[in-house]
Parts: sequence; structure tokens; C-alpha cells
Amino acid sequence: MFYQVHPYKPFIPKGATKLIVGTLPPPRFSTGNLKKGDVNFCYGSIDGQLWKILDELFKLKLHFETTDFAIQQRKDFLIHHNMGICDIVESCERKKMDASDLGMENIVLRDLLFYIKNNTSVHTLLLTGGSSKNGPEYHLRRQLKAQNIALKLISAETPKIHEFEFNENKIRRKIKVISLTAPSGSANRAVGSNPQYQYLKKQHPKFNTFDFRVLQYKKFF
Repeated sequence: MFYQVHPYKPFIPKGATKLIVGTLPPPRFSTGNLKKGDVNFCYGSIDGQLWKILDELFKLKLHFETTDFAIQQRKDFLIHHNMGICDIVESCERKKMDASDLGMENIVLRDLLFYIKNNTSVHTLLLTGGSSKNGPEYHLRRQLKAQNIALKLISAETPKIHEFEFNENKIRRKIKVISLTAPSGSANRAVGSNPQYQYLKKQHPKFNTFDFRVLQYKKFF
């Protein structure tokens, strides 16, 4: 059994209005055995697509390499666009050394509501995954339920949009929650069965799952 601790603390710039919320990076980021092209930062896997999508959307000319420069590029982007990253899982145990959310056991969560309360400008959570077991939405629901906070459905279309509110020092805050299609290869099957993707693919045969994510993420980033 491998005990994995999240290798990165939340990165939340002052004035951040949106938080990107996932679970854990692949285990190699906790052991330090990085691949060529990995960036030693949140969502830094060369196999992942989040930074590739953002690079496409914002024309960032990001470097995909294990250097301090590549890390700073990503931090500068987040600061400039008032975004933070606060994954919801602090640690877990795994029987297999892979990045599967379903493979996580004995999960310890970060108190996401604590970070929201302490960053009063945050109004949107961008979840890098839907409601499948052990995904970010799954765990957020658990934390909200424990605090008797309702998660209200706003839109059932992909990506689903929810909203919740809580009172803090007699001030009511509404937080929007966007459950994005996960930026990983494991979600490609779900993308392929999406009616909107199938329609766009029929209209444009070269359209692919990466293009689909770019279109989706553009609305919310």
C-alpha cells in the first residue's frame, strides 16, 4: 500500500476570484520521480491537459519542462487572472501506483470551505471532474452535507453548474460550482459519448476531445 500526500499546498493569490479544484496529481509527483516534460507544480503532468488547454486559450507559450521557469510561468498566469488552485484531497492510500481517483482509499480531505472563507473574493469553483466517486464534486458534496449546506443545481447540461451559499459574519456569500470535463485521458470515453461532441465531430471530422475541452473551458476561464 502506497501512502500519498499531496505534494503542493494550495496556491491562492490575494484577490483570487476562482479556485481550480481537483484531487491529487499522479503518485510520481509525491515521490519526485518526474517524467520528461513534467512541471513540478499543480497539474504539471505532461500527460494531463489543463495547462495545454490554458496555453491554447490564452496563447501563453508555456514551457513543458521540469524547470523553475515553467513553474513561474504558471504562477504568473494564475496571479494575473485572479485564479488559485486548491485541490480537495490532502492524502490517501493506493494499492496501485496510478492517478485513478477510484483507486484512492482512506482519504483525508482538505477543508475547502476553510479556504473559501479565508479568501473572501472567491466566488467560483472550477472542478476538474464530475460527480463520479472520489472526484472533486463527490468530496465537495460530502463537505457541504456535513455543514448542512445545500448544493443547488443551476444547469444539468455538461458541464453541470451548481451553487451553494453560506453565512459568514452575517454576510451571505454565493459560490458557483462548475464541474468541468476532467482534463485527463481517462475522461475521453465520456467525451466521446457526449451528444454535443458527436454533433461537432460530425460537422468537423478533425474535431477531437482536446478541442471539445478547449471550447468548454473557454466559457469559464
